Amino acid sequence: MNKERLVSPSYCLILAANFLLYFGFYLLMPVLPFYLVESFNISTGSTGAILACYTVAALVIRPFSGYLLDSFQRKPLYLLAFGIFTLIFSGYVVCGTVAMFIALRIVHGLSFGTVTVAGNTIVIDIMPSSRRGEGLGYYGLANNIAMSLGPMTGLFMHDHYPFDSIFLCAMGFCVTGFICASLVKTKRRPTVQRTAISLDRFILLKGIPLGIDLLLLSIPYGMTTTYVAMYAKNIGITGGTGLFFTCMAVGMAISRIFSGKQVDHGKITEVIHAAYYVVILCFFSLFLCEGVAEHSIKGAEILLFSTAVLLGAGFGTMFPAFNTMFVNLGQHNQRGTATSTYLTSWDIGIGLGLVAGGIIGEVSSFSTAYLTGAVLAIVSLLGFRFYCTPHFKRNRVQ
Repeated sequence: MNKERLVSPSYCLILAANFLLYFGFYLLMPVLPFYLVESFNISTGSTGAILACYTVAALVIRPFSGYLLDSFQRKPLYLLAFGIFTLIFSGYVVCGTVAMFIALRIVHGLSFGTVTVAGNTIVIDIMPSSRRGEGLGYYGLANNIAMSLGPMTGLFMHDHYPFDSIFLCAMGFCVTGFICASLVKTKRRPTVQRTAISLDRFILLKGIPLGIDLLLLSIPYGMTTTYVAMYAKNIGITGGTGLFFTCMAVGMAISRIFSGKQVDHGKITEVIHAAYYVVILCFFSLFLCEGVAEHSIKGAEILLFSTAVLLGAGFGTMFPAFNTMFVNLGQHNQRGTATSTYLTSWDIGIGLGLVAGGIIGEVSSFSTAYLTGAVLAIVSLLGFRFYCTPHFKRNRVQ
């Protein structure tokens, strides 16, 4: 039997737009903690709380954006949010106070929360359902490539250029992404008439157990992506920390190529189960890096970067599978809501990881934060194994 066609001009364009959007996002991610400390003399603990306002704003808007995407035409909302997200970078250039920075981050988070839900929903619309896992895997691969190049580029620019140059560089890539997004062709959808207000217009109720499980898993992920550069510096690894994100992205890229096809063959929960063990092992490895560094910096570097590859492989396997699970729990007219619930759960965990990682790093150490992350990942695995998997098999629609 011939496969339905996955690759089309619009699919390629939305992949490019997604890459450029996330490149701008990841370019700033490892740089902003340094920006707050160096420009405003903010403590490590306060840095986490300030950066978390971005994630809080994104998760607040996601349920409403999911409702709007399911009720009205998706592309105009996608372009509006993409445009606002792009323009905010110019605000950082003239930012002179912590209060102004927080205000910009909140608006940036609101636009990011909307544009990511819109992008994920539109790409599901323009791909055949029989190849959804594979298509989402490649779509996520664009994020992974951005994760590989963005932080490395941002940390390199931090060493050689002022912060304003980094902000303008990020803006330039997002402008190009906006152009690609504007060229994506989508089918016009009939307007959905809603008469009653109910919670499931904003949250996929059947996806809540899975969302809680994903939230627990995203806390240590947030700790890792935000603080791993500082952690490496603290334990004596002073150069090449941007390589961590490159190694992580390589692991994600390799895993996504194969895991998406397994998801399309019906092995959704099996794929996630296997990846859990890899991820848990990786967080324990990050915890051990500090002890290894006391005896050998070279040994700690090898452990850190090899862990990054495996961590990327684990999460790269999970992402398209979790996304597909949420979509399969909803009706066809709930794709936006399902996607927003998936991303909201992820954002809450990332925000908690930002705050918890900063506080634990200040009170104890970042290695303790990663040990805590390993414990949370184990709790998440138990929840997925004994509750979420049976719940999904009972309630899946697609």
